Amino acid sequence: MYHYSGNAVQQVAGSAAGVLDRMSADGDTILFQRCTWCATAMYHRLLCPVCQGSDLRTERSEGTGTVRHATVVNRNTPGARNVSLVEMAEGFVVRGRVMGPLIGIHSGDRVRLSTVKDPVRGEPVFQLLDEPFRAWH
Repeated sequence: MYHYSGNAVQQVAGSAAGVLDRMSADGDTILFQRCTWCATAMYHRLLCPVCQGSDLRTERSEGTGTVRHATVVNRNTPGARNVSLVEMAEGFVVRGRVMGPLIGIHSGDRVRLSTVKDPVRGEPVFQLLDEPFRAWH
């Protein structure tokens, strides 16, 4: 049995399997899941997308990754904002925001987790590891 509270689904005592709390308790890392059968890393899933296994263990991410896709969104916001898909070093992909100039964020840029939770959207916030020099070439 699961109890929904806020942004995370928490396991109630007596339940057979737990659901991942997307934001860790200490506030500086992302928790993700790894399948115990095929070792696939995933973010916020009930079943493994590869083998459909339900035996998932929770692990902590080291917080570094690579931007796989970045876009600028102008809808439903007072100003333009960045929305990116970041592939973390452990192999899972998470949607979040990358801080920096909107024109300077590209696929392949290396990022590090800055804060686990954006105060407005509730998504992870990343910072560029390398300065964006592409606009100067």
